[in-house]
Amino acid sequence: MSEPVVDAAQEQEKSSEPRISTGAVGRALLVAAGVLFWGWLLLRWANDWLGGLLVPVGQPFVAPETIESFGAEVPGLAGAFDALAFAVEYLPTLSEGLWLTLVLTVLGIFFGFFIAVPLSVARVYGNLSKYVSLLYTELLRGTPLLAQLFVLYFGLDISGYVPGFLDGVFANNAAWAALVGFVLNSAAYQAEYIRSALQSVDTGQLTAGRAIGLSKVDAIRYVVLPQGLRFAIPGWTNELIYLIKYSSLAAFITVPELFKRANDIASSNFRYTAMFTITAVLYLALVITASRLMNYVEDRTSIPGLGSGSGR
Repeated sequence: MSEPVVDAAQEQEKSSEPRISTGAVGRALLVAAGVLFWGWLLLRWANDWLGGLLVPVGQPFVAPETIESFGAEVPGLAGAFDALAFAVEYLPTLSEGLWLTLVLTVLGIFFGFFIAVPLSVARVYGNLSKYVSLLYTELLRGTPLLAQLFVLYFGLDISGYVPGFLDGVFANNAAWAALVGFVLNSAAYQAEYIRSALQSVDTGQLTAGRAIGLSKVDAIRYVVLPQGLRFAIPGWTNELIYLIKYSSLAAFITVPELFKRANDIASSNFRYTAMFTITAVLYLALVITASRLMNYVEDRTSIPGLGSGSGR
């Protein structure tokens, strides 16, 4: 008769033991992967920018031959070590393209924001100006980004008008045409995100701003925009991820960003599957980082009554 009591006591003792949730393990692994990726990337950039701080510029931190030798000692894992050696050999070159991809993406969405805000305000509160805003957003969102880059680079020859003091900032002046294209295109999409965010703010907020003596412009600037921009953060997250991936289109106008460098390498050794698998992993790392960063920004800027990104 006492056995069930003992079993129950044992079960209760087991249930009281601390358990590690799978969610916590997943987050820990994600953080560890992020630290490893960004730690390597920052060290890689620092090494090359400082003229070979640890190893010669463009050379991997670990020789591919060393990795292959480990694979020779473990025949069952030789293929995995060969793939790792292949990745290590070309990662220094890919890291250079990754830097340009990151710069074009961040600058594109940053400068696009300053065009998007007046466009969105004009669309919501303007009279004649809302039609100008509508024309801009529909034209840029309704045509392919690649076509826009072709017009800027081949048609308008934007890269040929780079001022002397900016010449040489990028490895190829075609990057300036790509940057202009990303800014203009991103502004159109951001304008729509912000427009929908402004429309989600209660109309009484504008009325309240006018009631305390603010002009319409000041009421929009100090009352409506601070609330609306918080609602636009999920849209910005989507736009940032979109721009990271579609920055690869700059390769078609000879910009040596991540995709073009990967394609050039694959064209020389014909290992397309391996090379673009590595490239996809690098893009995925950027996308996950951007998503987590924007979730953090959303949580930090949320206020009671305007929602939060927690739990998404």
